[in-house]
Amino acid sequence: MIRSVCLLYLLVAMVAAADEPFRIDVVEEGTGWPVPLVELRTTHNVRFVTDNAGVIAFDLPELMGVPTWFAIEGHGYGVAADGFGYEGVRLTPEAGGHARVTVKRKLPGKRIGRLTGGGLFGESQRFGDHPEWNDQGVLGCDSVQLAEHRGRLYWLWGDTTLAGYPLGLFHMLGATTGAHPLRSLEPPIRLWYDYFRDRSGKPRVVAEMPGSGPTWLSGLVSLPDKSGEQRLVAVYTKIRPPLAAYETGLCVWDDEQQHFIRHCVLWKHSEEDPQAPALPEGHATRWIDDEGSEWLLFGDPFPRLQCAPTFEAWEDPAAWRTLEPQPTVAPAGGGEPVTPHRGSIAWNAFRKKWIAVFTQFGGSSPLGEIWYAQSDSPLGPWGAAVKVVTHNNQTFYNPRLHPELTPADSPVVLFEGTYTTQFVDHAEPTPRYNYNQVLYRLDLDDPAMKAE
Repeated sequence: MIRSVCLLYLLVAMVAAADEPFRIDVVEEGTGWPVPLVELRTTHNVRFVTDNAGVIAFDLPELMGVPTWFAIEGHGYGVAADGFGYEGVRLTPEAGGHARVTVKRKLPGKRIGRLTGGGLFGESQRFGDHPEWNDQGVLGCDSVQLAEHRGRLYWLWGDTTLAGYPLGLFHMLGATTGAHPLRSLEPPIRLWYDYFRDRSGKPRVVAEMPGSGPTWLSGLVSLPDKSGEQRLVAVYTKIRPPLAAYETGLCVWDDEQQHFIRHCVLWKHSEEDPQAPALPEGHATRWIDDEGSEWLLFGDPFPRLQCAPTFEAWEDPAAWRTLEPQPTVAPAGGGEPVTPHRGSIAWNAFRKKWIAVFTQFGGSSPLGEIWYAQSDSPLGPWGAAVKVVTHNNQTFYNPRLHPELTPADSPVVLFEGTYTTQFVDHAEPTPRYNYNQVLYRLDLDDPAMKAE
């Protein structure tokens, strides 16, 4: 009897071991940091993608024990090509086994991890790692807006993917965090959002405005009114298919309802008035000019509008001044001028310069190339730009600098953007990563980050 029980336990253990995945850790050469968003593809086109911990749980039964070639797509990370030009590694997967793949970073930008979506640690949790992390019911988020308001950070995103149906949320998802939400500036990262939720506990919209079609917000900022009360405000835009704006206006956060309320309509599309006027949209940046006057600058990336940093100036179009942003930036080392698409600027105490990150309009990967530039003034001129991030046939749009997430005098710069197949040619959506926010890091004391 005892012998039979022992044999049964042994058989169960053998079956469990046979079902255990083969673990692959992908790390960066030099730092040893895990690298998220690295794809390994077999010769029969099965794809595996590293999670925020740089882990893949390989589980194909037909390749266990078989020497297997994995092509590598690292979006700025990779290995040396072989004699036939193939970039990849050969591994022999074994149930319960482990391999470590080292990739070299080709550009200054360090990929720190995905901020939104499901399965941030979906691969490594299969090995019992990161048991404390639970997903939050959101699978995709588009284009972040961020502002500090009454001691907390308010995060807003555009169109949002949920699990229950292909159509998700289309009137801005919202969340808050503490003022310093990241425990570390090194991977693996985890950023826990306190999403605004409905009575059933599901994430809900926070900016539905009257009229058909999605509502998008921009220019999010917290401003004092004449009584000294802080007001969280933004520009709203109503959208009709395919991506046409038909109404814009101003909206204000209602702290009791925890929802944005329409403040006023500024423009409606018509044959007589087909183009929206200049608005305080994009990303807001505070600036003190040479005369000591304080301003709010609104741009995407470079400033297009300025006003005094008060609620009353923000709500009064007569108090706005339009600006003419620099149309192109020369790349460091020469070459064709770079045309910015979208991005943001911020003051950097380490460099004692204004810095910018922006997506290139066009480029070798359409809307997937990210550049860094700097200037003595937020109004320019912006000096020679350095390419810092690339994405092979994938879009990475609307990058947003995060000076609020790093110490003021730190050489570390963080920015996030939306990773997606939108606007590229026949790209395959990357599982879990598509239509989500990915965080990158720049180290301004890196010689590769020398900019003029």
